[in-house]
Amino acid sequence: MISASELKTGTVFEHEGQIWEVLSYQMHRMSQSKSSMRTTLRSLSTGSVVERSFATQEKFRDVPVTKRELMYSYDEGDKCVFMDNETHDQITFPREKLGTQAKFLVENMQALGVYVDEKITNIELPPNVVMEVKSSEPGVKGDSVSNMTKKATLSSGLEISVPLFVKEGEFIRVDTRTGAYVERVKQER
Repeated sequence: MISASELKTGTVFEHEGQIWEVLSYQMHRMSQSKSSMRTTLRSLSTGSVVERSFATQEKFRDVPVTKRELMYSYDEGDKCVFMDNETHDQITFPREKLGTQAKFLVENMQALGVYVDEKITNIELPPNVVMEVKSSEPGVKGDSVSNMTKKATLSSGLEISVPLFVKEGEFIRVDTRTGAYVERVKQER
């Protein structure tokens, strides 16, 4: 058992029959009242994010979480197929549970499968991924004021803002958490 005062970012616990992951937490205390723990939680079964407050003495079942390395293989309809690097088993995961992160999937990409009670509940992508720029508007000479950007479409169909010097066919590193351009990458074809 784990008490509310022991909750930290990344802690996974069971409350009211659902498995929750702590995204953020803050101890709160008013002058004459008991302290409470304000949390932002993500349901590992639905992916929904909620804010909840708990009395610090409240107890929850601590849920064992394991992570295994997976490799993204291909899409199969509305599911993504991954291969477990240790057992070589194929694992299907609903594309909708990945949300916007599904646009960052690249063939043979390494990811982490999050298992709760030996059942896969989430896929964690690496913080950055290298993708090819399939199309972009040409940068106009003289548009060199700092932080000028243009729209570019990546190999997965994702559209992001990139600096003016990025051209079609180049490879760039993209942050999978924010969808932001990080840097240009030299890559052999």
